[in-house]
Amino acid sequence: MPYLLRKFLILLLTLWVAVTLNFILPRLVPGDPVGAMIARYQGKLDPSAVDALKLAYGLNDQGGLLGQYFAYLGKLLRGDFGRSIGQFPTPVSEIIAQAAPWTIGLIGVCTVLAVVLGSALGLYSAWRRGQPLADALPPLALFLNSMPYFWFALLLLYLLAFKSSVFPLSGGLDPFLTPHSPTWWVSLLRHATLPALTIIVTSAGGWLITMRNNVMGVMSEDYIAFARAKGLSEGRILNRYVLRNALLPSFTAFGMALGFVVGGSILTETVFSYPGLGLQLYNAVTNLDYPLMQAIFLYIALAVLIANFVVDALYALLDPRVRDGKAA
Repeated sequence: MPYLLRKFLILLLTLWVAVTLNFILPRLVPGDPVGAMIARYQGKLDPSAVDALKLAYGLNDQGGLLGQYFAYLGKLLRGDFGRSIGQFPTPVSEIIAQAAPWTIGLIGVCTVLAVVLGSALGLYSAWRRGQPLADALPPLALFLNSMPYFWFALLLLYLLAFKSSVFPLSGGLDPFLTPHSPTWWVSLLRHATLPALTIIVTSAGGWLITMRNNVMGVMSEDYIAFARAKGLSEGRILNRYVLRNALLPSFTAFGMALGFVVGGSILTETVFSYPGLGLQLYNAVTNLDYPLMQAIFLYIALAVLIANFVVDALYALLDPRVRDGKAA
């Protein structure tokens, strides 16, 4: 299919640009990982260990810039992102493998729940406009959506964890628990409740406003008036004409949201010390951990590109005009 082939070629080109930028940008920063580690461990690291550290980081024989670039591409194809500076000598791929399930499980589920909840309430608010509850939803959604993540997270942490001890203050599990422990799921859910509540409450309002505006726009179209003139039931008009056309514009934003799931919600994970990729990215930035930063940024770019390609494919299935090139 020409449409999907064009989108796939754009995905490959964009991924190559992202990989190239990921290679260039850290090399524009003064210093190198070894210098950053020596500065971090002032007086604790023997200067004679510099050569060994350069060997560990692959900086002992760098060669020309072009040679470094192709060596970098070869390592990426093998899944080799080097070793972390902040958690030396742990490989970066091992850190990401440990943190990714926490982020995907929490942020991914919460993103889908926020989209479903916000879109359903937005549809109700537009379809039943004029009723007190439906008209009260948009101002409430604007208020919730304008709240900073970290402020609401700190509020929940203070009220429900620090003051009342209903939920734990930080972490993803109680210490020394394993998946075979009978209380493992209880501990997992208790630690995830406050971060999940933060994400859903502060992001569902945006989806509510988006869906409400889409529905209002669709309901003003001539084909809706024509459908009513034909005597179609309100339920059929809602399901067959309004809902399908109102959902289409939200697909791109939903694809972006799913893509950024890999990056995690940095502020939320940092406030709750939740062991996901967002917390790892924050630690990498504060510790000048360039290998870990590079790997997480690359995973975020790849996830966004793949999510958008999948959304484009679904868009083509739902709207034949896209396949025919008659609509963007």
